[in-house]
Amino acid sequence: MRVYLLIAAIAGGVTWLVTPLIRHMAIHIGAVGKVRARDVHTIPTPRMGGLGMLIGFTFAMIYASRISFTTGLFANNNQEWVILAGAAMICLLGMADDLWDLDWMLKMAGQLLISVFVAWGGLQIISLPLGSLVTASPGISISITAILIVASINAVNFVDGLDGLASGIVAIGGIAFAVYSYIIARNSPSYASMATLIDVAMVGICVGFILHNWHPAKLFMGDSGSMLLGYLITCASIVMTGRLDPASIHTSVYLPVFMPILLPILVLFLPVLDMCLAIVRRLSHGQSPMHPDRMHLHHRMLRIGHTVQGAVLILWGWAALIAFGSIMILFFRADHVAIAFSVAVVVLTVATMYPYLKQRLPEIAEEDRTYEAARRKARHASDEMSQGSGKAA
Repeated sequence: MRVYLLIAAIAGGVTWLVTPLIRHMAIHIGAVGKVRARDVHTIPTPRMGGLGMLIGFTFAMIYASRISFTTGLFANNNQEWVILAGAAMICLLGMADDLWDLDWMLKMAGQLLISVFVAWGGLQIISLPLGSLVTASPGISISITAILIVASINAVNFVDGLDGLASGIVAIGGIAFAVYSYIIARNSPSYASMATLIDVAMVGICVGFILHNWHPAKLFMGDSGSMLLGYLITCASIVMTGRLDPASIHTSVYLPVFMPILLPILVLFLPVLDMCLAIVRRLSHGQSPMHPDRMHLHHRMLRIGHTVQGAVLILWGWAALIAFGSIMILFFRADHVAIAFSVAVVVLTVATMYPYLKQRLPEIAEEDRTYEAARRKARHASDEMSQGSGKAA
């Protein structure tokens, strides 16, 4: 565990150190995001922060390949270096978009080509732990792997709309998945796990970048960062889940049986939910799935009255609840987990709706006072009419 913490610290430290240099470079070459109608920021801000994250991740992986605890992970095959090469290519594609605002079809085509390359290089879903192994042909394995990578890349890209939001959600999901992959790796002789290694390095670069990206951000991660994070968290899940044999895992660890498939979905639940809602919303209006708008989850949070920091923290809370709530069942009784989960849902729901309720309650009270005053006035007028009729009689 201490080795993983050291690797995360190296990834985060390098990212934190090089990010100011990346910011100056982005300004120099013109990779500065203009203020668009859908944006939250009000001043042009440099982007391309993903390059600093890639540098931090690369340093961490090279260091891991040189220490005894994890060096064996790099000795057996070239999968790890294929993953690193894919990270570099996906980051370069994102940098091109940060600089030139590529057409979305061109960008997606590039994502798909890179994903196919990585899958062809060895990162594939060979089997699925569904009670028994389900083995697919190489062509199907490559296709499924590439589609999952592209979907995750765009899910994280969709949710990247507030300072620190995407990097925080991915870091939370990475921590949860690293805990689970570390538990699984305890059944191996060395305890070392490539999935855990990728996760802790990814968490490190997220934390290192957030220190520069917290509102008001000095630098945006841009597509170079959001695409990189979506790619890395998917690679980590495929490395573990795609080759996992349920028969090789002790039942006390491997409960519930669908956890290796369920957890990768849950750690990216908010980005995937936001992406699905956006696609349905835009298609229902006859628009392209990639048509920009201001109806994402974070935009709705701001609309009901949250500050940028408040919206980010609450969305982090929801991400943590879903990600960590899913693995707590491995450590605690299911009924205890259900109670704690329900309480947390109530707390987060109140926190989410508080600005709206704070605004609406005085309005409702004022409406009640107005209605009551009108009733008293009408009653008084009715009484006067009754008295006038009695005198006339």
